[in-house]
Amino acid sequence: MRVQAIINPISGVGSKRKIPKMIEVMCANAGYDLSLAFTEYAGHASFITRREIERGADCIIAVGGDGTVNEIARSMIHTNATLGIIPMGSGNGLARELHIPMDPKRALDVISRGKEAVIDCCRANDRAFFCTCGVGFDAAVSQKFAGQKRRGSLTYIKSTIEEYLSYKPEVYDLLIDNCQVKEKAFLVACGNASQYGNNAYIAPQANIQDGQMDVTILSPFTPIDIPALAIQLFTKQIDKNSKIKTMKAHSLSIIRNNPGVMHLDGEPVMADSRIDISMIPHSLKVFTPETVSLRKEVHELFGEISRFMDKRLPFIFR
Repeated sequence: MRVQAIINPISGVGSKRKIPKMIEVMCANAGYDLSLAFTEYAGHASFITRREIERGADCIIAVGGDGTVNEIARSMIHTNATLGIIPMGSGNGLARELHIPMDPKRALDVISRGKEAVIDCCRANDRAFFCTCGVGFDAAVSQKFAGQKRRGSLTYIKSTIEEYLSYKPEVYDLLIDNCQVKEKAFLVACGNASQYGNNAYIAPQANIQDGQMDVTILSPFTPIDIPALAIQLFTKQIDKNSKIKTMKAHSLSIIRNNPGVMHLDGEPVMADSRIDISMIPHSLKVFTPETVSLRKEVHELFGEISRFMDKRLPFIFR
């Protein structure tokens, strides 16, 4: 097997110093032909991916955050190459959706075992995404977060609070499988997968292999509603909230008064006043764990909490 590893040296919050050697050892043990490349500018990962697939690469390993993974994955749609993910970002939405471990060594073990799944993706005005796309509050937060010098969960929470204090809901005309709906909403999210990242489940019933998207509409709410919404977002219960409307769809058009920001897998991009979103079923091959048990998920969750506290406690107690 020909393997191309693409490493974004500046993405996310963790050190990648040891990862090239880990990949080399894994490929040597398996007898794989490996090439390593480091990204140098925006769009470089897409260029490398397309070039190496043309040269016959069987596997592309993405090392980085959601932006890096998205850039590589969208260049692999409807190809024979399989995506491997070593998640090194602050959100890691697609990796979490596929139950890929956050620990680099365990993520490499997933790739070495070689179990493949074929997942769906979506397009929003011809831009591919794999987990979520949205307009409104979540897009505004992604834009604010992208402008921060420091990344990580604490920075994201800070950006969310600051944006909430000034954000005003908008009126949207929605075409959901050609059925017209008009809503004043805090946000409109389209979920190919169930979560944004960081285990924040905006579309708990979404399935990345079912050929459908889950549309989530959050109506305007008061500060009193925030605790319940926050808890339900992280416990896969947000669709039970009275402020939430959800529906399944194969296509979605979002029409707003003016052009503005939208987010694709957490990355902010400017978009027209009309956004047309469509499904591309069964379009990307990716390495996934062979089985996922509740015990392993709980173990991974506590491991993430431990790693988070190890990094943050020195700053908290300064």
